[in-house]
Amino acid sequence: MKSDTTVRTMPARPRMRAGAGIALEPVTLGQCKTTCLTCKLRELCAPCCGLSGAEKDAAQRLMFSRSRVRRGECLYRSGDPFTSLYGVRYGFFKSVSQLDDSRDQVTGYTIAGEVIGVDGIGPERHGCTTVALEDSEVCVIPFAGLLALAQEIPSLQRQFYKMMSREIVREQGLMLQLGTMNAEERLAMLLLDLSQRFAAHGYSSSEFNLRMTREEIGSYLGLKLATVSRTFSRFQDEGLIAVQQKIIRIRDRARLELVMGRNLD
Repeated sequence: MKSDTTVRTMPARPRMRAGAGIALEPVTLGQCKTTCLTCKLRELCAPCCGLSGAEKDAAQRLMFSRSRVRRGECLYRSGDPFTSLYGVRYGFFKSVSQLDDSRDQVTGYTIAGEVIGVDGIGPERHGCTTVALEDSEVCVIPFAGLLALAQEIPSLQRQFYKMMSREIVREQGLMLQLGTMNAEERLAMLLLDLSQRFAAHGYSSSEFNLRMTREEIGSYLGLKLATVSRTFSRFQDEGLIAVQQKIIRIRDRARLELVMGRNLD
């Protein structure tokens, strides 16, 4: 197993100013060669996807802005018109949908380096509400501008389709597995999924800050709050994980994989 000794920890977050969703100065892809290196949208950026000289020149025309979102504030709400994709520079978001009985259901989490907003591409309106679980910052990419640029640069279009396809496949796989898992298997799946996603963006796969509450985890996994808390305690007692407030350290990945693997045999 690859050592985490050289893996980066999560970046420090600057102190937020009053007010949420403050748009910063507009920038171009060419001005963000260093700050976008940890962002999943690097696959759409000219410096990172092997474009030719002419294609790179064309890509510089894509303008976007950066916006800060305070903890507890909404990036967008269900029913809002879809206009942009959001690349998470730092922070942690949850997506929430409202059930027919007016209860909120957590439907997903987005970490630094990932993209939010693809749910609105088809219907042209967002189907869920996305909330920051900590002070966060996003790159706001106008979708119309991205589409226009993709028409000029076929390789950029292919990268975009690949990015969406991976997210769809990952989320479908998680939902299919949840339907047949018990509580221990579901929690093990969540911890391993987050571990893999953090590792994919260069962060530690064995220690991370679990920003969601036990209640939010229960909503996402379809478990009661008491069951989530009891399962966390069992994992810690058995030496699979160590929990210090919201910091999770995976102590025995092999055994945690075996817990989830019971459902996959």
